[in-house]
Amino acid sequence: MWGTLLNAITVLIGSTLGLVIGGRLSPRIQDSVMTGLGLVTAYVGFSNAGATGNLIIPLVALISGVIVGELLALDARLEGFAGWVHAHFERRDTGGSPGEGSTRRARFTQGFITASLVFCVGPLTFVGSIQDGMGLTIGFEQLALKSVLDLFASIAFASSLGIGVLFSVLTVLSVQGGLALLGSLAGEFMSDAMVNEMTAVGGLILIGLALVQLDLKKPRMANFLPGLIIAPVIVAAGQALGIDLYPF
Repeated sequence: MWGTLLNAITVLIGSTLGLVIGGRLSPRIQDSVMTGLGLVTAYVGFSNAGATGNLIIPLVALISGVIVGELLALDARLEGFAGWVHAHFERRDTGGSPGEGSTRRARFTQGFITASLVFCVGPLTFVGSIQDGMGLTIGFEQLALKSVLDLFASIAFASSLGIGVLFSVLTVLSVQGGLALLGSLAGEFMSDAMVNEMTAVGGLILIGLALVQLDLKKPRMANFLPGLIIAPVIVAAGQALGIDLYPF
């Protein structure tokens, strides 16, 4: 759990610095910063997607996962949670018009969801959190590395997307804390193949998120998250049934 706490602290520090810096940046600079983040997110996504040993596995996981996500309306639920956080914690400007309030809420939601997905989708999140929960030194080391990356990312995100990024620390604590607890209870249960296919699906999700950051498309990326669970399940099922999932 120490790695998760460290990560949460770095996100809080980075977001705070970003909020201070953001007010001094022009809209053009903020837009350029978001473009830069989108390009880096796309690069990380492509790199992670290449971890698969059989492209059919992340394909099936992603498609079946988004069907489950759409049926469960995960994106809408996450937006609803972001709206709840906004309503209960953000300082309200009673002097603004209703239109300005809606704009602030939309910006808050975008920042919260974007940062939550970036900080919580990736191999370092899942593998690092589980291993950290198991008490392995390598798990804490991986989350320490992730914390440094998230520190700079949160600065950039908060400067462009505002205070919603700061509250993504709630997602970091929930997701990584839950994975750490899972690791402490389940022990070593994921094979290298399971981790690789989960990493590949996470990479594809990051590529989709990059499309949002680059303002090219607005896919409901939260609905793809079940694919992160389905991918290792496919591998585990194949191994249990004796099916060769990597014939080439």
